[in-house]
Amino acid sequence: MTVTHLIAFTAGLLLLYYGAGWLVRGASTLARGMGLTPMVIGLTVVAFGTSAPELVVSLVSAAKGKSMIALGNVVGSNICNIALVLGLTAVFQPVTTSRIVITRDIPLMLAISAFLLLLSFNSVIGRLEGVILFCGIIAYTWFNYKVAVRVDRTMPDAAGASPPAVGLMEKRWSQCVMIAGGTVAVVVGADLLVDAAVSVMSALGVNEKFVGLTVVALGTSVPELATSVVAAMKKEMDISLGNLVGSNVFNLLSVVGATAMVKPIAISGGFIGSGLVVDYLVMIAISALPWVLMKRDLTITRRKGLILLGCYVSYVSFLILKS
Repeated sequence: MTVTHLIAFTAGLLLLYYGAGWLVRGASTLARGMGLTPMVIGLTVVAFGTSAPELVVSLVSAAKGKSMIALGNVVGSNICNIALVLGLTAVFQPVTTSRIVITRDIPLMLAISAFLLLLSFNSVIGRLEGVILFCGIIAYTWFNYKVAVRVDRTMPDAAGASPPAVGLMEKRWSQCVMIAGGTVAVVVGADLLVDAAVSVMSALGVNEKFVGLTVVALGTSVPELATSVVAAMKKEMDISLGNLVGSNVFNLLSVVGATAMVKPIAISGGFIGSGLVVDYLVMIAISALPWVLMKRDLTITRRKGLILLGCYVSYVSFLILKS
């Protein structure tokens, strides 16, 4: 790998990180100015924005004929979100969640993961399967939106509350510029990242799946990782397990669904032969770990965080040795 490829890879990461931030910040401010509440914005605008790196990278990978990078990116990102991001965050500051995440959100994530595993057994995720998955994210978003609206209406200070109007119209153009700039940055960053990842693959002699599961997955999880760790260091735990679980659900449904609709995802070497079935099972097992670790006290302590980190290090070590 040349210095040029290394620079391109770094530039791609930076563009993904800052682009996703600009996109979320601009869209959230714009939505707030239009009267949407913070809870609704978090479940819609922010959720889509934080999944933008995974979505665009997978779309670009599939368009360039690197479908295993696209699928490996989703599987690797989901493993990274739970094992690395949540684990590292808990090491800095224990993470507490609500009972509903344990009883509803994690089981739903596991069910969708198992469904994707079934869809992949024929070694291709076609356009019809993509449509089914994408319809799932529409239904998931609609359900969360309705729940959020109902909760907002029952909050004491929700009734009659209105967003501040001062300066909103004057700032509308800057919000649109931020959204446009963020979108362009994510797209360009994804293109640079995928090209650099392919160069890494050629230089090291590893396959697409390995690159997607490790280098690309970690790269697209940089926004969640950086935000979560900084929040933990400042003891501002606004990044919760629920947000990470929601991000994983978006990855499984919207990223895989949209990518398959644009171009069917072919699994090179077969689902079993390529070993991707093992990575799916690891993703499901790690996704279930928070449920096991939190079902009693609803908290990921520092010790439990180290367990999650250990799982991530063990998995990456397994991939390296296998490659």
